[in-house]
Amino acid sequence: MIKITFPDNSVKEFEAGISGLGIARSLSNSLAKEVLSITVNNEIWDISRPINEDSNIKLHTWDDAEGKYAFWHSSAHLMAEALEALYPGVKFGIGPAIEMGFYYDVDLGNGMVLSDKDLPKIEQKMLELARNKSEYQRTDVTKEEAISFFKEKNEEYKLELINDLEDGTISFYKQGNFTDLCRGPHLPNTSYIKAIKLNSIAGAYWRGDEKRPQLTRVYGITFPKKKFLDEYVIMMEEAKKRDHRKLGKEMELFTFSQNVGQGMPLWLPKGAQLRESLETFLKRVQKKFGYEQVITPHIGNINLYKTSGHYEKYGEDSFQAIQTPQEGEEYLLKPMNCPHHCEIYKFKPRSYKDLPVRYAEFGTVYRYEQSGELHGLTRVRSFTQDDAHLFCTPDQLKDEFKKVIDIIFIIFKALNFTDYTAQISLRDKVNREKYIGSDENWDKAEQAIIEAAEEKGLNTVVEYGEAAFYGPKLDFMIKDAIGRKWQLGTIQVDYNLPERFELEYVGSDNQKHRPIMIHRAPFGSMERFVAVLLEHTGGKFPLWLTPEQVVIMPISEKYNDYAEKVLNSLNNSDIRAVLDDRNEKIGRKIRDSELKKTPYLIIVGEKEATEGTVSVRRQGEGDLGSQSIQEFTDFINKEVEDQLSSIEQY
Repeated sequence: MIKITFPDNSVKEFEAGISGLGIARSLSNSLAKEVLSITVNNEIWDISRPINEDSNIKLHTWDDAEGKYAFWHSSAHLMAEALEALYPGVKFGIGPAIEMGFYYDVDLGNGMVLSDKDLPKIEQKMLELARNKSEYQRTDVTKEEAISFFKEKNEEYKLELINDLEDGTISFYKQGNFTDLCRGPHLPNTSYIKAIKLNSIAGAYWRGDEKRPQLTRVYGITFPKKKFLDEYVIMMEEAKKRDHRKLGKEMELFTFSQNVGQGMPLWLPKGAQLRESLETFLKRVQKKFGYEQVITPHIGNINLYKTSGHYEKYGEDSFQAIQTPQEGEEYLLKPMNCPHHCEIYKFKPRSYKDLPVRYAEFGTVYRYEQSGELHGLTRVRSFTQDDAHLFCTPDQLKDEFKKVIDIIFIIFKALNFTDYTAQISLRDKVNREKYIGSDENWDKAEQAIIEAAEEKGLNTVVEYGEAAFYGPKLDFMIKDAIGRKWQLGTIQVDYNLPERFELEYVGSDNQKHRPIMIHRAPFGSMERFVAVLLEHTGGKFPLWLTPEQVVIMPISEKYNDYAEKVLNSLNNSDIRAVLDDRNEKIGRKIRDSELKKTPYLIIVGEKEATEGTVSVRRQGEGDLGSQSIQEFTDFINKEVEDQLSSIEQY
């Protein structure tokens, strides 16, 4: 008999060799129908895989990320089987599950290419194969056996992957007529997959290397019920309307230019105003929490990033070094702000009485993302982080961390992000090579984050292997208005950079000590945050944030002078108003303003000019009636004040 410990710490005994599905059946038949994967001692397994020793387990359904992972991973194999049946000789790269669905990179050979027209045919083949109820069968193989199998199939991509694996760690999965190199986990059989949608086709360089062959990447998503697919299709239609690239163009917020360079956003006047409002908002919050603003250069000596460890870890993702006329002198476009802030801390001697020190900067950084990975504002090569670095004593660490959580609470409340989870990102339990620093410091940092999150009452999940290379972190995962997940806001604890930069303070014992460093960026980057905010709000920003709060529309040019008077009055009261004096009918002006998501429309004609009033329309609500200029000014200012009250209350 073996002992199985459940998430609530209850323990049950089972015969050795029982599977996750068997455990689920022992609990309830309904659970057995829903379970998709199982975590056994922190490793995700197939629910059909036998358990032979005492273990801690957690069963996963469609409602869990781990359940969806097994479902979509299995679906990638099903799509590969369909492709192999339709296109004999196709070669396969990798086919992982992703956040929403899966993809597979394939090489059809002989100059063949797939197009969107081919996707329905592949979907139908997948559904046909799914109905066969083929079992996903796991087999552990030697490296020699794996090489022999894929040599016979002439699968050079799989052979390259096998060369990177250690003997004794390799497994195959087979379903129907398809066998793949895979660690799993997978569903018990293909019949779980009831609804299929292949979304798109893209090019992808093998292993992300532009010098290697370009493969065809086929994206898809599957569901255990057709109604889930129907809901997904509706969500995707809504997502198209909210696409930040589309809205950014319509609202004249940002643009890109090939002459400037890929992944380098150009902020137009309205977009610049939007960013300025966000920055002003955060600066107000930070001032209340004792932050000081600093400014650092856009480049730094390459040795700065070698000292910090960033060059070793991210050198390949940086732009090429900048050579100066002086021999041997090299600079990098700044990939991170934190090394610069460490140098500012070292500017003068510090006492424990000086701590905590809190430096904040809207610092622009540069990283070389491959062209195929660039996507609007969410993946760029130049972006501005709302960065801050706090230097504190061990006794101050937890309180400072909790105060950063409070700042994130304020931001989320002001921008109506109400549905979020905090992800505690810790080291990989096995592979410690990708991290710097001592186990002792890592243990302290991880414990501080866990305790702070618990004391703030956060809804948390723990993810091993997701920590930064220099320390654990707390990442905030929000759901937007149509249910998609985004990572916004991060807080990281770092014992290592203070060590590498030899940062010090004199303690109450008159001895020198190392401060602890907290990295935090509530927005993350201004670019990505604006993209998420656009898609969350559909471009309908809160009044305090919107670049153009009011548009004034004279009915005819006869009333342009009065419209100018209204414009000057509003602008003098810090209301962002613009004048639309085009020679167009008022209906056209209203439609154009609606497209640009302007919250308030003011229409002025003979009656308004005579009475000194304005006729007010609210976007989405229609006519609000007539008001005096002062009444409207007070009305707008009060709405802004109410929206920003979360700052004042703190």
